[in-house]
Amino acid sequence: MTTRIIESKRLNQARRLRRNQTPAEIRLWSGLRDRRLQNHKFIRQHSIGPFTADFLCREVGLIIEVDGATHSDDRDVAYDERRTAFLESQGYRVLRILNDDIYHRFNDVMDTILLALAEKLPGD
Repeated sequence: MTTRIIESKRLNQARRLRRNQTPAEIRLWSGLRDRRLQNHKFIRQHSIGPFTADFLCREVGLIIEVDGATHSDDRDVAYDERRTAFLESQGYRVLRILNDDIYHRFNDVMDTILLALAEKLPGD
């Protein structure tokens, strides 16, 4: 029963995050949704263990995290490092993209994602 409650909470959190995306996440989603990036399927706000990934391409195991100004202090950096370590331990690659890059260098961001999509997972 406890597992169901936890899973339900994570699902509800993911739904809430999808409804309340940041402007940078909305902008990036506009380039990723509906297989717009070389036919790769992305999903948004997907729960993985205790964390919620901003964007995930399951077919290549790539997680894209959108980082804003709140990710610059030491406590947030340490949290992001723990989160990345966990996600990588689950077999995912994590690509962090800054809000500012999404707003001002969108084409470069999309090119960076394409390069990451082309990389193989460790062990492949």
